[in-house]
Amino acid sequence: MSELYMMATISDRNQTRRFLAFYKEYGVTVTLLTFGRGTAASEVLDSFGLEAAEKAIQFAFVTGAEWKKIKYGLEKQIKIDIPGSGIAFIIPLSSIGGKKQLQFLTEGREFEKGEESTLKDTKYELLVVIANQGYTDMIMDAAREAKAAGGTVIHAKGTGSEKAQKFLGVSIAEEKEMIFMVTRKEGKNAIMKAIMEKAGLDSKARSIVFSLPVTETAGMRLIEETEGAE
Repeated sequence: MSELYMMATISDRNQTRRFLAFYKEYGVTVTLLTFGRGTAASEVLDSFGLEAAEKAIQFAFVTGAEWKKIKYGLEKQIKIDIPGSGIAFIIPLSSIGGKKQLQFLTEGREFEKGEESTLKDTKYELLVVIANQGYTDMIMDAAREAKAAGGTVIHAKGTGSEKAQKFLGVSIAEEKEMIFMVTRKEGKNAIMKAIMEKAGLDSKARSIVFSLPVTETAGMRLIEETEGAE
């Protein structure tokens, strides 16, 4: 039985095409691409042979079996263990908004869905919404109606437009927004359902939503006290 993971790759921007081509060799399409900047102190950069360069962050979705092959390729082909080459890591998905969205994320590759969460004792979950740019308010209005506290938005570029038309039956804009919301595990399903119903694939937002397990938190005390008083 396969587990599904979100795979994140962080590299210098000038290595973006190299990683995109590498993942394509393994039948995996990078779904989202966004950019950032390295913040490590100069002495850390020097010791690892790194530069304070502009970074590219790529997100894709892989099974456990696929990750083993990809990791081996990253080490042997990309030489990712050499300082400055980049890093890649995976995070297990807890749940996905619907069957079509699962097919989109896995590109229809063979995948047998297991139990909902690989981490059973988590108290919180991170909801991730991928949507067309400009519809954050629509998504957050739906989420707040289901008692979501708030979210954080980052801009990204979608690279899976062909997948969207094949598995979702819709045309998805290239410019995307990723919205991150931390919520209590027991309230997760209601929020996901509200987003899918009011800002899902049938809306202009074309939202895709999934959740990731959160093992520890800090700064959630006010939310917990508010919920306890209800």
